[in-house]
This record gives sequence, C-alpha cells and structure tokens, in this order.
Amino acid sequence: MDSMVFDLDGTLWDSTDTILLAWNSLMKDYKQIKRDITKEDLQSVMGLQVPEIGKKLFPDLNAHERNRFLEESCLVENTFLGEQGGILFDQVEDVVRILSRKYKLFIVSNCQDGYIEAFYKFHQLEKYFTDYENPGRTGLSKGENIKLIMERNHLTKPVYVGDTEGDRKAAQFAGIPFVYAKYGFGQVNEYDYEIETFDELVKLF
Repeated sequence: MDSMVFDLDGTLWDSTDTILLAWNSLMKDYKQIKRDITKEDLQSVMGLQVPEIGKKLFPDLNAHERNRFLEESCLVENTFLGEQGGILFDQVEDVVRILSRKYKLFIVSNCQDGYIEAFYKFHQLEKYFTDYENPGRTGLSKGENIKLIMERNHLTKPVYVGDTEGDRKAAQFAGIPFVYAKYGFGQVNEYDYEIETFDELVKLF
C-alpha cells in the first residue's frame, strides 16, 4: 500500500449541525419547502452528489427552484463551514498526522467545490493531505475522481476509506480495496477491511 484516500462526511467529520444552520438561514425564503430538514435527513443523503440530495430532500420544489436553492445553499454552507467547522471524529488529527508520515493521504468526496477547502480552512488539516477532488470541480463520479487522483499522483496501491455503499462501489470502480468506517452514516455489507473507530487505521496499516 502506498496511499490512503478518504471520504469526508461520515469518515473524517460530521458537518450536519453546521449545514443545518446554513440551510435554515435560507429556507425562510422558500415557502414551497413544506417541512424543516432534520439532522437525520442530512445524514441519510451524505455521500450523494448535490443534485441527488436536492431531489430527495426537496421534492416540493420544481427543478428551477431546487437548483437555485442548491446553488445558494452550497455557497452559504462553505461560508458557515469555513467559519464554524464541523465535528471531527475522535483522534482524526492525531491519526492523519501519524499516517501522513508513512503514506500519502488524499480526500475524494461527493461535494461541491469549496467544501473540502472549508474543511481545511477551519480545522487546519490541509498540511497532511497531498491532493483532493470532488464532482463540484470535475463533474465526475466518486469512482472516476478516485481514479483521477490515482493517475494524477501516480498511485499504484491505494485504499479508499469511507462509510457508505456508494463509497464501496466507488472503490470497486477504481479497482482498489475498501475500508468500511462502521462509525459513519451508512450501512455496508461487503468490504475488504473494517474499522470501528478512526484510530484503528493506525493498527490496521
């Protein structure tokens, strides 16, 4: 193994509380939204690309209204997250510091452009990661973005660490082993490795 590629939401942090604050600051302007969005709603869509999230959470909005809300919410999200951050899972900074001494570390997440940068900005973890990618910049699927990171950084034996079935499928698409973060938001039945807590990565690898 020469590197580790990480999902972000449900793997490195939980940003749902901050995202709820950001979205609630906008939702008052959208009378067509019939109910409040809960933390459980957000956690259920973590790992999906932004258009899929919009369709699942805002079925009462027409396509134009939904796209406008999502565009605005992504910008507000990035601002809130850059200023308030999210909740890092236990020992994330200590573990990535240790792992970065032995492996090159990367992030590939199904998020908008600016989201990973907001994570870096508040939590000051950019120094541990070599590169990152997301569909907000490339328009590609998670599996394609993993392959892009592999090609761009000449990786031959990476693993992907994530918490959802979508993460597993992305790793499979990229042809690399999948490490299932069981403490995250998703349920996965097939995986190459599993961790109950983030710090188990140090013992595993």
